[in-house]
Amino acid sequence: MYKRLALIAVVMAAVSSTSILHADDRTATTTPIKHLVVIFPENRSFDHYFGAYPRALNLPGEPSFQPKPNTPTVNGFTDDLLFRNPNAVNPIRLGPAEMVECSQNHAYTAEQRSANLGAMDKFVENDGAKGTQAGPLTCDPNMVMGYFDGNTVTALWNYAQHYALSDNTFETNWGSSAVGAINLVSGQTHGASIDHDAKNADVIAGTVIGNPRPLLDDCSPATTNRITLSGKNIGDLLSQRGITWGWFNGGFRAATTTADKCTASHVGSNGLATADYIPHHQPFQYYASTANPHHVAPSSIEAIGTDNDGANHQYDLDQDFWAAAELGRLPAVSFVKPAAFQEGHNRYSDSLNEQEFLVSTINRLQQMPEWRDMAILIVYDDSDGLYDHVLPPLANASNTAADALTGPGACGASQSGAYQGRCGYGPRVPLLAISPYAKRNFVDHTLTDQTSVIRFIEDNWRLGRIGDQSFDARAGSLLNMFDFEHDGGRGHRLLLDPATGQRLDNSNDERPDR
Repeated sequence: MYKRLALIAVVMAAVSSTSILHADDRTATTTPIKHLVVIFPENRSFDHYFGAYPRALNLPGEPSFQPKPNTPTVNGFTDDLLFRNPNAVNPIRLGPAEMVECSQNHAYTAEQRSANLGAMDKFVENDGAKGTQAGPLTCDPNMVMGYFDGNTVTALWNYAQHYALSDNTFETNWGSSAVGAINLVSGQTHGASIDHDAKNADVIAGTVIGNPRPLLDDCSPATTNRITLSGKNIGDLLSQRGITWGWFNGGFRAATTTADKCTASHVGSNGLATADYIPHHQPFQYYASTANPHHVAPSSIEAIGTDNDGANHQYDLDQDFWAAAELGRLPAVSFVKPAAFQEGHNRYSDSLNEQEFLVSTINRLQQMPEWRDMAILIVYDDSDGLYDHVLPPLANASNTAADALTGPGACGASQSGAYQGRCGYGPRVPLLAISPYAKRNFVDHTLTDQTSVIRFIEDNWRLGRIGDQSFDARAGSLLNMFDFEHDGGRGHRLLLDPATGQRLDNSNDERPDR
C-alpha cells in the first residue's frame, strides 16, 4: 500500500514538474530581462537632445550638469558644426526659459530634401516652421537648428551617465509620428487600406508616409483620412506565444467615459486645451487583430496583459498600467505612451513636461520588485524635422513621387517586388536603455533603428520574425547596451527630481562602474 502511494507521488511529481517546465519554456527569456517597458515620447532628433553631450554650458539659474570622469563621447557637435555649420544658421543653444517651441515640418518628402543629397544643409529651408501655430506661437524657421544641453534635458543626460545611450539609432523610415509609431510595432508601413479619399496624401503606393488616423478607433474624426493596416505586428507574435503585453496610453479610457467623448484634455505648453489621447500615436489601433475601437476597459486587473477580455491589450496608462503594476501583474512587455501634454511633442508639449513624466514613471518603476529583471527603453517616434548632422544610412530604397533623398522621385533604386514609400533609414533619434543590466555611462555605436526594439522582443521571448518585408529582419541588435555577464540582481537605481532632472539624495548607486 505504502509502496503504491509512493509510486503515485513520484509520478504526480514528475507530471507536475513537466507541466511547470512546459510553462517555463513558453515564457522563458534568452536574457535575464523578464519585463520590458518601452516609453515612447515624441519628436526629437539626437542632436537636439544630445549633440552637445556631455558638455553643458551651466549658466546661472539653470540646473547644473557635471559629467563623470571618462564619460565617452558621442557623434555630436564638433566646433565646425557649432560655429561653421553648412546650414543657413549655426545650431542655436536653448535653455529652460526657451522651452516652448513650434513644431517643425517633418513630412516624408521635406525631410529628405533637408538632407540635400547628403550635404545635410537645407534644414531651415525645408523643415523650419514658418508663420504661426496654435497658441498662438510665432515660428522662426531658424529654430529648426535649436538644441538643448544638460542644463535643460538634465534627466536624460543623467540617465545616459548611469545607463546606456545609443548615438547611432535612426527612424526606420523618413516621416512623421504615425510612420514611426507603426514601425515601432510592426516594421511595416505598407498594407494601408483607405477608408475614403483615394487621393489621400498620407498614403502612397499603399504605404503610410503621413499621419492618417486609424479607422478602428472611435476617437478618429470621420472627417480625417482613416485607414486600416494588414499584416502582423509584435502584439500578434506575443499573443501567439502566450506572453502578456499591452499598450498603455494616457487618456485612453477617459477619452470615451464622458459626454465629451474623446476630448479628455490638459492645458498644453501653448496654453490651449490639448486632447490627452491622439489616435495616430497609437499604432495597434490600425490593425483589426489588436484594435480596441471603443476603448473598452479590461474586465479585471488580473486580465490586463492577457487575451481574456475585450480590451484586446489596449489600455489606459493611469487606470490600468499602474493598477496592474501595483498588484504585481506587470505584463512582460509594456508600451507606455504619455498623455499628449507630457509626450514632448513641440507646440502643445515641451521637454520639461516630458522630463516630469519620464522621471516620475522611471522612479516609480525602479522601486518595484520587478525592477531587478526589468529593462526600460526610451525610444522616439520621429525627429520633428529638427537638425541632426548625420546622414542616415540608405537601408531601403523607394522610387515614388514623394521621394527626394537621392534625386527627384528617388531614394536609391528599389528592387523588383519591394514595397514602395519606405525610404529609410530616416533621421537619427535618441535611444536609452535603463536597467540594472544596462552598461554604465556607456555610449553604444551599433547601427540600430526603431525596429531594433521589435527584434529585442522577438529574440528575448523566442517569437520568430514578423515577415512580409518587415524591417525587423535587418534590425541591429540592442544587446551591446547591456551587460548580462554580471549580477544585476542588486538593482542599481537612479532616482531623480522630476522638476530639475537632478539626482535625489536617496538614490541607490551601490553597483560600481564597469
